[in-house]
Amino acid sequence: MFEISVRQEILALKAYVPGLSIAEIQQKYNLAKVIKMASNENPLGMSPLACDAVQRHAAMGFRYPQGGNPRLAAALAQLHGVDARRIVVGNGSDEIIDLLIRILAEPGVHNLVCFEPCFSIYPIQGRVCGVEVRRQPLNDDFSFNFDALLARVDANTRLVFVTTPDNPSGYCPPREDVARLAEKLAEIAPACLLVVDEAYMDFAENEPESSLLASGHLPENTAFMRTFSKSFGLAGLRVGYGILPPAIADYCWRARLPFSVNILAEEAALAALKDATFYALTMQTVRQGRNALTVGLTALGCYVWPSAANFVLFKLPENTLGAEDCFEALLRRGIIIRPLKSYNLPNHLRVSVGNEQENRAFLLAMDEILLQNRHAEADAALKEHK
Repeated sequence: MFEISVRQEILALKAYVPGLSIAEIQQKYNLAKVIKMASNENPLGMSPLACDAVQRHAAMGFRYPQGGNPRLAAALAQLHGVDARRIVVGNGSDEIIDLLIRILAEPGVHNLVCFEPCFSIYPIQGRVCGVEVRRQPLNDDFSFNFDALLARVDANTRLVFVTTPDNPSGYCPPREDVARLAEKLAEIAPACLLVVDEAYMDFAENEPESSLLASGHLPENTAFMRTFSKSFGLAGLRVGYGILPPAIADYCWRARLPFSVNILAEEAALAALKDATFYALTMQTVRQGRNALTVGLTALGCYVWPSAANFVLFKLPENTLGAEDCFEALLRRGIIIRPLKSYNLPNHLRVSVGNEQENRAFLLAMDEILLQNRHAEADAALKEHK
């Protein structure tokens, strides 16, 4: 009789928790329309040029893509002004993160270091690979204590992960602080790679002032992650990339599964890079919408953390309903946001920036929910007094 034998790291693993889908909420609550503001997707959808590229190349779906996606790698190298040998393209930046852990860290020997909370793929893939994961709690205001993070690094640390702007808070540290982190890390652990995940960086008010990559300063011990899932609107096609030290990029290409970025995804990405109109409108929509959500939620008595990303983190007013109850009340109204229990933040909620109509609908629903809660509390207090 066959017996399943699974590694201990997998037995103890908690899977990545994605945002709820529109289809499942429509079915559960019998709703004709659902607004999804949970997964930090592009509020404008997909670039029209990318849509056209997918349609034009659909008939080529029977062909394998060109090995190494050289056209896309060259376009990305030109975009960032770097040597094409630094570029690695993947099935989302998740694939490249996984590759870096598997290439650089030896199971049972090495460790990786990251903040807590953080993007959960770092600790999940570290544990899948049998690598010790060391986590440094964020400051109470969700800012970074880089000195405390460095204190967890030793001679066996092979990767340190930092997300900027961060998820789930949207906090963006000064780029000079990230540069100093890379410098200190090189002194403490010369064999350690600093991975700066800039998935949300282009939503910052001033990208060149916020991004180490955009500034042109690429420390030799630092890798940068970027994605097409957010500002380019290609989350469903799964395209991400890394800008890595050339030698590490070469090892990634050797270890990467062949053809992990398919033909349609590559053509869509190439087209999206050319759609300057869509990109500019996305930036305008997100920055204006982020401000509208911040102002609107604050006016409702919520505490909202400053964000440089395409989402905002908030807490409900004191002495009101719980985060989970608010989340469920929004679902019944056909609006999906993100509860943060999986980040060990049960009292916090995160909402992605939508388009103007979606943002307005969300704020109106929040007003109704909080007002109903106040009325319910007043009624309960009156009954208790009687």
